[in-house]
Amino acid sequence: MTTLAPSQRLLDSSAALSYDPATEVDWDAPLDPSHFGLNPEWSTLYGTRLWEEMTPEQRVTLTRHEVASIMSTGIWFEMILQQMVLRDQYCTDYSHPDFQFALTEIADECRHSIMFARACSTMGIPAYFPTRSSIALGRGFKALAAAEVAYGGILVAEEVLDVMQRDWMRGEQVLPIVRTTSKIHVVEESRHMKFARQEMRERIEGASPARRRTSALVIAVAAHLIVSHMVNDGVYAAAGLDPERAIAEAKGNEHHHTLMRSSCAHLMEFLDELGLLTKPALRLYQRVSMV
Repeated sequence: MTTLAPSQRLLDSSAALSYDPATEVDWDAPLDPSHFGLNPEWSTLYGTRLWEEMTPEQRVTLTRHEVASIMSTGIWFEMILQQMVLRDQYCTDYSHPDFQFALTEIADECRHSIMFARACSTMGIPAYFPTRSSIALGRGFKALAAAEVAYGGILVAEEVLDVMQRDWMRGEQVLPIVRTTSKIHVVEESRHMKFARQEMRERIEGASPARRRTSALVIAVAAHLIVSHMVNDGVYAAAGLDPERAIAEAKGNEHHHTLMRSSCAHLMEFLDELGLLTKPALRLYQRVSMV
């Protein structure tokens, strides 16, 4: 009996179960004004005193802008991801399943970015962007990151979103457009996460302690960059809130911090397994409540 290579299994899975957002999502369905953009429990203000003071309309508006901000961050990092993967696979063995799945992943990510952009547009919410300095750092990361660092950055972004979206796709109070796009992303990203883990294990094997320490720190910097920009500060003004107070309450919201830590638990276990959870890296993860 022939044992298929991991990447070949992922290719087979992709052929058997993939979605076309253009036809799977009901883009013309009216948006119920009572439906949230994400499960309220995932709002950065849920559980705070300010949340209790907000009107139902403000809560709906805030969660829609929060999910649009997260989608915008997803697009930003998916564009970085596509370039890193394409550069990593440049002039590798075209007949190998790794090469073929890498290009399949790029095609998936391109469709996901279009899907998220269309979802934001359908909700009537403009794009949210990272700061200029973060855009510059992202440009440097996509140009220089390689091996376990590149795939580590990819894994971080995908793992954090995965847990959130598994909740949103089942949320009866969540907009159907968000539920469906979340379902598509969860199913297809599960293959991408397996591929990233496989690549990280292979690339880090036999690495020196110095390289592991350096890689651990760079991956943590990338994680900090991604997670700290998921929810743009502008979402609070869009919901008619006092931005200064909202930002302060969000930063001190232990309920949201706990959700973030739980969503990153498997990721941290994996990084620790590879020797990529050093003390300097841990400090960065703690700053964005990933651990």
